[in-house]
Amino acid sequence: MPKLLSWLLALLLAFAPAPMAQAADAAFSLPPLPYANAALEPAIEATTMAIHHDRHHQGYVNNLNAAVAAEPALRGLELEALLKRPSRRSNAVRNNAGGHWNHSFFWASLTSPGQGGAPSPELLTAIDRDFGSFEAFQASFKAAGAGRFGSGWVWLIVNPKGTLEVVSTANQDNPLMDLPEGRGTPLLGNDVWEHAYYLQYQNRRADYLDAWWSVVNWPVVSDRYAKQLA
Repeated sequence: MPKLLSWLLALLLAFAPAPMAQAADAAFSLPPLPYANAALEPAIEATTMAIHHDRHHQGYVNNLNAAVAAEPALRGLELEALLKRPSRRSNAVRNNAGGHWNHSFFWASLTSPGQGGAPSPELLTAIDRDFGSFEAFQASFKAAGAGRFGSGWVWLIVNPKGTLEVVSTANQDNPLMDLPEGRGTPLLGNDVWEHAYYLQYQNRRADYLDAWWSVVNWPVVSDRYAKQLA
């Protein structure tokens, strides 16, 4: 491994939350990846996936369980209920509930290159209607992801008007939260925190955003849209 990559790996491991044993009565748990760590290569390489899932996502789960245990009124609430009014939650609950939900959604949105298919006719029609073309949608999505200052996410959502929209959120916020703008139902989201891509792409976030399209699981995204239509 080149010295630069070895140094980057050491840095990511140093700052990634260390995995801890999960208590038997913990409210939330880490979902397993639906594919092997190397399944998304070459778009996302295996070491990044292992660190991202096993350390970063596990860290959000551990911290969320600790935050919920510290607030008896929150015990027994589903994850989506914790997300709905983050302005009324502690930062620990807001950040870690968002981190857990966002990452669970992210893993489920991806598949191996060549296996992702295409948007359903209904979703593609909506994309053409609301963005002008699929290529224009991709350009809008990339611009939002590349333009997110610092850490955050970029999303394709169904907004309250029923139309598709690309929005970006900071940190571990998402469109399900009571945010001042960008609210809606997520269909697709991409993680633009540095830990999602830096080991492989360094500061080339735009390259990561381009490569990421090859691993989008369009049947999953299309099914989410079909449920919204229903």
